[in-house]
Amino acid sequence: MMTETGIESIIARSIAEIDVVADKLPGVSIIHDLRDWSVAWMCKRGLVHLGVTLEEITSITSAEYFGRYFNSEDTDEATPKILGLLERNDDDDFCTYFQQVRFRIHEDFNWYMSSTKILAHDGTGKPLLTITLALPIDAMHHMTAKAARLLTENNFLRKNFHLFSSLSKRECDILKLMALGKSSAETAAELFLALGTVETHRKNIRRKLDTSDYYELSQFARAFDLI
Repeated sequence: MMTETGIESIIARSIAEIDVVADKLPGVSIIHDLRDWSVAWMCKRGLVHLGVTLEEITSITSAEYFGRYFNSEDTDEATPKILGLLERNDDDDFCTYFQQVRFRIHEDFNWYMSSTKILAHDGTGKPLLTITLALPIDAMHHMTAKAARLLTENNFLRKNFHLFSSLSKRECDILKLMALGKSSAETAAELFLALGTVETHRKNIRRKLDTSDYYELSQFARAFDLI
């Protein structure tokens, strides 16, 4: 079993290797200590953006760090990807995700596209450090709007999966046509069903999804890839 001194030596060596080239890399580089998910190191560019010193950022807990600077919805999205990365434990593997970062508590969020990989292991081969490279996305870039839309749809999907899963295959077919603006009569003709059957299905769909709002019904259809 590796001693604490040995682990700290691995951390110090890994940080030193990245520190040499960090200023030449685009974006912001961050190293996380997986023993408690705290920040072990951050490049100068990142420290300037956040308005903190290295000592300050490495002294706070992971909960404080993510709560203070990140949108929690993005964290919920990124966490399973990072956990999967650690479980695979492949040095050549990495995961990429969008994040919204706030430099000051009352400022707006800024969009970043981040990639994370394993940087170092402890003496047993267990991941010890990750390194993340966060690249800013221009606020006027089309990817910012696309990322926001995908995030909204994904959050809607997670929140409403239990409702959508209650629909039958036929109800999904009818929901798709409802979202496309088809009337009951048009749906009946397209699916070769009796008009009364379609109207009953539409009523059950609204009941199961707990909404009669056309926009929300369309959200279900988009989020679950019916349209």
